[in-house]
Amino acid sequence: MEICREKSFKLLKQYVESSNLLKHVLAVEAAMIGYAKKFEEDIEIWATCGLLHDIDFEKYPENHPFKGVEILRENGYPEDFILAIQGHADESTTRETLMAKTLYAVDELSGFIIACALVRPNKLEGMKVKSVKKKLKDKAFARAVNRESIVSSAEELGVDMSEHIQTVIDSLVNREVELNKTGLSMLS
Repeated sequence: MEICREKSFKLLKQYVESSNLLKHVLAVEAAMIGYAKKFEEDIEIWATCGLLHDIDFEKYPENHPFKGVEILRENGYPEDFILAIQGHADESTTRETLMAKTLYAVDELSGFIIACALVRPNKLEGMKVKSVKKKLKDKAFARAVNRESIVSSAEELGVDMSEHIQTVIDSLVNREVELNKTGLSMLS
């Protein structure tokens, strides 16, 4: 099967209605694009992996990500793609491919950076790694975010934490501009 974002987005919309979840998967897609460029990987495949990683989360939260794996298999996605998505959950599997490790590393961090942006007057504009790290230390801020996962996933990916945060910030800034051109705002 050839992976196509347009077809994949239509599939996603069959399972995701929540604007917050949609914003999250678009943010993770943006981070995957940033890393695909950095690692010189296939941007379409990596972006689509980020886009579809939570396809089952809204309708089947108790079976996440396993129901998503089932949906993707039924729709003909390749096994390495499916395993990367399965691997973004701690309890599901080991992450052996670079795509799987990257998805795991950007998932939680993307959401955290968006949370940081929401409390800033300039949103993502001018966001610094130092301020994200400071918020990571503040356990009262974005309590649901698993900080241990953010740290361990960067280590598993083999990237320096500051570099990792900067890559995701840059990726989200690039997506924010793109979304605003289409009349959508990721940070509303």
